[in-house]
Amino acid sequence: MTKPARTRPAHTVASRDDDPVMVIPLAVRTTQRLVALDAAHGATAAVPAAREAVQRIPELSADPRSLRGQDSDRLSALAELCEVIGWILFDAGCYRQAHRMNARALALAELCGDRWTARLVLLNHSMLGAHTGHPRAALETAFRVTGPRALPARVSSLVLVRQAHAIAMLGNTREPLDLISRAQSRFLDGISRHDPHWAWWIDQTELLGHQGWVLARLRRWDQAIPLLHHAATAPGPSYRHLFTAELLSALARARAWSEAEDLIADVAPRAARIGSVRTTETLARTAISLRQCADAPAPVRDAAAFLLESLPTSAVRTNFPNRNNR
Repeated sequence: MTKPARTRPAHTVASRDDDPVMVIPLAVRTTQRLVALDAAHGATAAVPAAREAVQRIPELSADPRSLRGQDSDRLSALAELCEVIGWILFDAGCYRQAHRMNARALALAELCGDRWTARLVLLNHSMLGAHTGHPRAALETAFRVTGPRALPARVSSLVLVRQAHAIAMLGNTREPLDLISRAQSRFLDGISRHDPHWAWWIDQTELLGHQGWVLARLRRWDQAIPLLHHAATAPGPSYRHLFTAELLSALARARAWSEAEDLIADVAPRAARIGSVRTTETLARTAISLRQCADAPAPVRDAAAFLLESLPTSAVRTNFPNRNNR
Protein backbone atom coordinates (compact mmCIF):
# COMPACT_ATOMS: atom_id res chain seq x y z
CA MET A 1 0.00 0.00 0.00
CA THR A 2 2.64 1.80 0.26
CA LYS A 3 3.54 4.85 1.85
CA PRO A 4 4.35 8.40 2.97
CA ALA A 5 7.90 9.73 2.93
CA ARG A 6 9.83 9.71 6.16
CA THR A 7 11.68 12.94 6.66
CA ARG A 8 15.44 12.88 6.74
CA PRO A 9 17.18 13.34 10.13
CA ALA A 10 16.63 16.88 11.35
CA HIS A 11 20.33 17.70 11.55
CA THR A 12 20.66 17.37 7.77
CA VAL A 13 18.07 20.08 7.08
CA ALA A 14 18.98 23.22 8.94
CA SER A 15 17.62 26.73 8.60
CA ARG A 16 19.67 29.35 6.79
CA ASP A 17 20.53 32.91 7.75
CA ASP A 18 19.26 34.10 4.37
CA ASP A 19 15.88 32.36 4.86
CA PRO A 20 13.94 35.00 6.84
CA VAL A 21 10.63 33.12 6.78
CA MET A 22 12.30 29.94 8.01
CA VAL A 23 10.75 27.81 5.27
CA ILE A 24 13.15 24.88 5.67
CA PRO A 25 12.59 24.14 9.37
CA LEU A 26 8.87 24.84 9.00
CA ALA A 27 8.63 22.40 6.09
CA VAL A 28 10.57 19.75 7.99
CA ARG A 29 8.45 20.10 11.14
CA THR A 30 5.26 19.98 9.08
CA THR A 31 6.45 16.88 7.25
CA GLN A 32 7.22 15.15 10.54
CA ARG A 33 3.83 16.10 11.96
CA LEU A 34 1.92 14.87 8.93
CA VAL A 35 3.81 11.58 8.85
CA ALA A 36 3.04 10.99 12.53
CA LEU A 37 -0.65 11.85 12.09
CA ASP A 38 -0.98 9.55 9.09
CA ALA A 39 0.76 6.63 10.77
CA ALA A 40 -1.22 6.93 13.99
CA HIS A 41 -4.70 7.92 12.79
CA GLY A 42 -4.83 7.60 9.02
CA ALA A 43 -4.97 9.94 6.07
CA THR A 44 -8.39 11.43 6.76
CA ALA A 45 -7.14 12.67 10.14
CA ALA A 46 -4.11 14.24 8.46
CA VAL A 47 -5.95 16.02 5.63
CA PRO A 48 -6.91 19.14 7.66
CA ALA A 49 -3.30 19.60 8.74
CA ALA A 50 -2.13 19.09 5.16
CA ARG A 51 -4.51 21.76 3.89
CA GLU A 52 -3.45 24.09 6.68
CA ALA A 53 0.16 23.61 5.58
CA VAL A 54 -0.68 24.59 2.01
CA GLN A 55 -2.29 27.79 3.28
CA ARG A 56 0.56 28.55 5.66
CA ILE A 57 3.47 27.98 3.25
CA PRO A 58 2.92 29.96 0.02
CA GLU A 59 5.57 27.98 -1.89
CA LEU A 60 3.33 24.89 -1.74
CA SER A 61 0.81 26.51 -4.07
CA ALA A 62 3.18 28.61 -6.19
CA ASP A 63 4.13 27.62 -9.71
CA PRO A 64 7.29 25.50 -9.19
CA ARG A 65 8.93 27.33 -12.10
CA SER A 66 8.77 30.54 -10.08
CA LEU A 67 11.04 28.93 -7.48
CA ARG A 68 13.80 28.09 -9.95
CA GLY A 69 17.19 29.15 -8.67
CA GLN A 70 16.29 29.06 -4.99
CA ASP A 71 18.41 27.24 -2.41
CA SER A 72 18.48 23.50 -3.10
CA ASP A 73 17.91 22.54 0.56
CA ARG A 74 14.82 24.70 0.63
CA LEU A 75 13.45 23.18 -2.58
CA SER A 76 14.20 19.68 -1.33
CA ALA A 77 12.35 20.27 1.95
CA LEU A 78 9.36 21.62 0.02
CA ALA A 79 9.47 18.66 -2.38
CA GLU A 80 9.40 16.20 0.53
CA LEU A 81 6.49 18.01 2.13
CA CYS A 82 4.56 18.00 -1.16
CA GLU A 83 5.26 14.28 -1.52
CA VAL A 84 3.81 13.57 1.93
CA ILE A 85 0.76 15.74 1.23
CA GLY A 86 0.28 13.95 -2.09
CA TRP A 87 0.37 10.59 -0.33
CA ILE A 88 -2.14 11.72 2.30
CA LEU A 89 -4.53 13.10 -0.32
CA PHE A 90 -4.28 9.81 -2.21
CA ASP A 91 -5.04 7.63 0.80
CA ALA A 92 -7.85 10.01 1.77
CA GLY A 93 -9.52 9.46 -1.60
CA CYS A 94 -8.74 12.93 -3.03
CA TYR A 95 -7.30 11.49 -6.21
CA ARG A 96 -7.27 14.58 -8.46
CA GLN A 97 -5.70 16.71 -5.74
CA ALA A 98 -3.14 13.97 -5.09
CA HIS A 99 -2.26 13.91 -8.79
CA ARG A 100 -1.63 17.67 -8.76
CA MET A 101 0.43 17.55 -5.57
CA ASN A 102 2.54 14.67 -6.91
CA ALA A 103 3.25 16.73 -10.03
CA ARG A 104 4.30 19.67 -7.84
CA ALA A 105 6.54 17.46 -5.67
CA LEU A 106 8.20 15.97 -8.73
CA ALA A 107 8.79 19.39 -10.29
CA LEU A 108 10.38 20.73 -7.08
CA ALA A 109 12.55 17.63 -6.68
CA GLU A 110 13.77 17.94 -10.25
CA LEU A 111 14.55 21.65 -9.78
CA CYS A 112 16.99 20.88 -6.98
CA GLY A 113 18.25 17.52 -8.23
CA ASP A 114 16.69 15.55 -5.34
CA ARG A 115 16.51 12.23 -7.16
CA TRP A 116 15.44 10.18 -4.17
CA THR A 117 12.39 12.29 -3.42
CA ALA A 118 11.58 12.24 -7.15
CA ARG A 119 11.75 8.44 -7.13
CA LEU A 120 9.45 8.18 -4.14
CA VAL A 121 6.94 10.49 -5.80
CA LEU A 122 7.01 8.32 -8.92
CA LEU A 123 6.46 5.17 -6.84
CA ASN A 124 3.48 6.81 -5.13
CA HIS A 125 2.15 8.07 -8.44
CA SER A 126 2.37 4.59 -9.94
CA MET A 127 0.19 3.33 -7.10
CA LEU A 128 -2.27 6.15 -7.70
CA GLY A 129 -2.48 5.21 -11.37
CA ALA A 130 -3.14 1.57 -10.56
CA HIS A 131 -5.77 2.41 -7.96
CA THR A 132 -7.65 4.73 -10.30
CA GLY A 133 -7.76 2.17 -13.10
CA HIS A 134 -4.81 3.23 -15.26
CA PRO A 135 -2.41 0.27 -15.09
CA ARG A 136 -0.50 1.15 -18.26
CA ALA A 137 0.27 4.63 -16.95
CA ALA A 138 1.17 3.07 -13.58
CA LEU A 139 3.62 0.74 -15.29
CA GLU A 140 5.23 3.54 -17.28
CA THR A 141 5.61 5.61 -14.11
CA ALA A 142 7.25 2.73 -12.25
CA PHE A 143 9.76 2.27 -15.07
CA ARG A 144 10.76 5.93 -14.69
CA VAL A 145 12.17 5.18 -11.23
CA THR A 146 15.00 3.11 -12.67
CA GLY A 147 18.15 4.60 -14.17
CA PRO A 148 21.61 3.70 -15.41
CA ARG A 149 22.77 2.75 -11.90
CA ALA A 150 21.38 -0.14 -9.90
CA LEU A 151 18.93 0.85 -7.17
CA PRO A 152 19.39 -0.21 -3.53
CA ALA A 153 17.69 -3.51 -2.69
CA ARG A 154 14.67 -2.13 -0.85
CA VAL A 155 13.87 0.47 -3.47
CA SER A 156 14.38 -2.05 -6.27
CA SER A 157 12.00 -4.49 -4.59
CA LEU A 158 9.32 -1.79 -4.37
CA VAL A 159 9.73 -0.91 -8.07
CA LEU A 160 9.27 -4.59 -8.96
CA VAL A 161 6.13 -4.76 -6.82
CA ARG A 162 4.66 -1.69 -8.53
CA GLN A 163 5.38 -3.24 -11.90
CA ALA A 164 3.82 -6.55 -10.82
CA HIS A 165 0.58 -4.84 -9.78
CA ALA A 166 0.27 -2.99 -13.07
CA ILE A 167 1.13 -5.97 -15.26
CA ALA A 168 -1.29 -8.21 -13.37
CA MET A 169 -4.03 -5.64 -13.97
CA LEU A 170 -3.18 -5.68 -17.68
CA GLY A 171 -3.99 -9.40 -17.78
CA ASN A 172 -0.54 -10.97 -17.80
CA THR A 173 -0.57 -14.00 -15.49
CA ARG A 174 3.08 -15.09 -15.65
CA GLU A 175 5.28 -12.02 -15.53
CA PRO A 176 3.84 -10.71 -12.22
CA LEU A 177 4.88 -13.97 -10.54
CA ASP A 178 8.44 -13.50 -11.73
CA LEU A 179 8.42 -9.87 -10.64
CA ILE A 180 7.23 -10.55 -7.09
CA SER A 181 9.74 -13.39 -6.78
CA ARG A 182 12.50 -11.02 -7.82
CA ALA A 183 11.14 -8.42 -5.40
CA GLN A 184 11.49 -10.86 -2.51
CA SER A 185 14.98 -11.83 -3.63
CA ARG A 186 16.10 -8.21 -3.87
CA PHE A 187 14.63 -7.38 -0.47
CA LEU A 188 16.62 -10.21 1.09
CA ASP A 189 19.81 -8.54 -0.13
CA GLY A 190 19.31 -6.30 2.89
CA ILE A 191 19.90 -2.68 3.76
CA SER A 192 22.88 -0.68 2.61
CA ARG A 193 24.43 2.74 3.02
CA HIS A 194 22.91 3.65 -0.33
CA ASP A 195 19.30 3.38 0.92
CA PRO A 196 17.39 6.69 0.85
CA HIS A 197 16.29 8.06 4.19
CA TRP A 198 12.64 7.15 3.53
CA ALA A 199 13.28 3.46 2.77
CA TRP A 200 13.02 2.19 6.34
CA TRP A 201 9.26 1.53 6.04
CA ILE A 202 9.83 -0.93 3.18
CA ASP A 203 9.92 -3.91 5.52
CA GLN A 204 9.03 -7.58 5.31
CA THR A 205 5.40 -7.00 6.28
CA GLU A 206 4.95 -4.36 3.59
CA LEU A 207 6.49 -6.58 0.96
CA LEU A 208 4.51 -9.69 1.94
CA GLY A 209 1.27 -7.71 1.91
CA HIS A 210 1.88 -6.50 -1.62
CA GLN A 211 2.97 -9.95 -2.76
CA GLY A 212 -0.27 -11.36 -1.42
CA TRP A 213 -2.23 -8.60 -3.12
CA VAL A 214 -0.58 -9.29 -6.49
CA LEU A 215 -1.28 -13.01 -6.09
CA ALA A 216 -4.91 -12.18 -5.32
CA ARG A 217 -5.11 -10.21 -8.56
CA LEU A 218 -4.02 -13.45 -10.25
CA ARG A 219 -6.64 -15.46 -8.31
CA ARG A 220 -4.00 -17.60 -6.62
CA TRP A 221 -5.97 -17.74 -3.39
CA ASP A 222 -3.99 -20.47 -1.62
CA GLN A 223 -0.84 -18.36 -1.86
CA ALA A 224 -2.42 -14.93 -1.53
CA ILE A 225 -4.56 -15.37 1.56
CA PRO A 226 -1.80 -16.44 4.02
CA LEU A 227 0.41 -13.54 2.92
CA LEU A 228 -2.40 -11.01 3.22
CA HIS A 229 -3.36 -12.45 6.61
CA HIS A 230 0.20 -12.01 7.84
CA ALA A 231 0.32 -8.40 6.66
CA ALA A 232 -3.14 -7.61 8.02
CA THR A 233 -2.46 -8.97 11.50
CA ALA A 234 1.11 -7.73 12.02
CA PRO A 235 1.58 -4.57 14.10
CA GLY A 236 2.12 -1.52 11.95
CA PRO A 237 1.00 1.96 10.92
CA SER A 238 -2.61 2.84 10.24
CA TYR A 239 -2.33 2.74 6.46
CA ARG A 240 -1.76 -1.03 6.53
CA HIS A 241 -5.46 -1.54 7.23
CA LEU A 242 -5.60 -1.73 3.43
CA PHE A 243 -4.20 -5.26 3.63
CA THR A 244 -7.17 -6.22 5.82
CA ALA A 245 -9.52 -4.94 3.12
CA GLU A 246 -7.65 -6.85 0.43
CA LEU A 247 -7.73 -9.97 2.62
CA LEU A 248 -11.51 -9.75 2.93
CA SER A 249 -11.79 -9.28 -0.82
CA ALA A 250 -9.64 -12.36 -1.43
CA LEU A 251 -11.64 -14.46 1.04
CA ALA A 252 -14.91 -13.41 -0.57
CA ARG A 253 -13.70 -14.12 -4.10
CA ALA A 254 -12.27 -17.48 -2.96
CA ARG A 255 -15.66 -18.27 -1.36
CA ALA A 256 -14.02 -18.87 1.99
CA TRP A 257 -17.30 -17.99 3.69
CA SER A 258 -16.47 -18.85 7.30
CA GLU A 259 -13.18 -16.96 7.25
CA ALA A 260 -14.84 -13.97 5.59
CA GLU A 261 -17.56 -13.88 8.22
CA ASP A 262 -14.98 -14.05 11.02
CA LEU A 263 -12.95 -11.23 9.50
CA ILE A 264 -16.03 -9.03 9.15
CA ALA A 265 -16.86 -9.64 12.80
CA ASP A 266 -13.38 -8.39 13.67
CA VAL A 267 -13.34 -5.40 11.30
CA ALA A 268 -16.87 -4.02 11.52
CA PRO A 269 -16.68 -2.68 15.12
CA ARG A 270 -13.66 -0.54 14.21
CA ALA A 271 -14.55 0.23 10.59
CA ALA A 272 -15.77 3.77 11.32
CA ARG A 273 -12.34 4.64 12.77
CA ILE A 274 -10.32 3.52 9.73
CA GLY A 275 -8.66 6.64 8.38
CA SER A 276 -7.92 5.38 4.86
CA VAL A 277 -10.61 6.04 2.26
CA ARG A 278 -8.95 3.55 -0.08
CA THR A 279 -9.49 0.94 2.63
CA THR A 280 -13.08 1.80 3.45
CA GLU A 281 -14.01 1.95 -0.23
CA THR A 282 -12.51 -1.52 -0.76
CA LEU A 283 -14.35 -2.88 2.28
CA ALA A 284 -17.61 -1.39 1.05
CA ARG A 285 -17.15 -2.81 -2.42
CA THR A 286 -16.55 -6.30 -1.00
CA ALA A 287 -19.47 -6.01 1.42
CA ILE A 288 -21.82 -5.00 -1.39
CA SER A 289 -20.63 -7.95 -3.48
CA LEU A 290 -21.15 -10.36 -0.59
CA ARG A 291 -24.58 -9.02 0.21
CA GLN A 292 -25.65 -9.54 -3.40
CA CYS A 293 -24.02 -12.98 -3.77
CA ALA A 294 -26.73 -15.63 -3.95
CA ASP A 295 -24.20 -18.39 -3.20
CA ALA A 296 -23.03 -16.81 0.05
CA PRO A 297 -24.65 -18.26 3.19
CA ALA A 298 -27.22 -16.06 4.90
CA PRO A 299 -24.98 -15.34 7.92
CA VAL A 300 -22.27 -14.02 5.58
CA ARG A 301 -24.75 -11.77 3.77
CA ASP A 302 -26.01 -10.52 7.13
CA ALA A 303 -22.43 -9.83 8.24
CA ALA A 304 -21.82 -7.92 5.01
CA ALA A 305 -24.89 -5.78 5.66
CA PHE A 306 -23.60 -5.09 9.17
CA LEU A 307 -20.22 -4.05 7.75
CA LEU A 308 -21.93 -1.64 5.35
CA GLU A 309 -23.80 -0.07 8.26
CA SER A 310 -20.52 0.30 10.14
CA LEU A 311 -18.55 2.02 7.38
CA PRO A 312 -18.52 5.78 6.76
CA THR A 313 -21.41 6.82 4.52
CA SER A 314 -19.00 8.31 1.99
CA ALA A 315 -17.37 4.91 1.36
CA VAL A 316 -20.72 3.30 0.58
CA ARG A 317 -21.85 6.18 -1.63
CA THR A 318 -18.68 5.83 -3.69
CA ASN A 319 -19.76 2.31 -4.58
CA PHE A 320 -23.48 3.13 -4.81
CA PRO A 321 -23.29 6.73 -6.09
CA ASN A 322 -27.00 6.93 -6.95
CA ARG A 323 -28.18 6.02 -3.47
CA ASN A 324 -28.85 8.68 -0.87
CA ASN A 325 -28.53 6.31 2.06
CA ARG A 326 -27.23 2.92 3.06
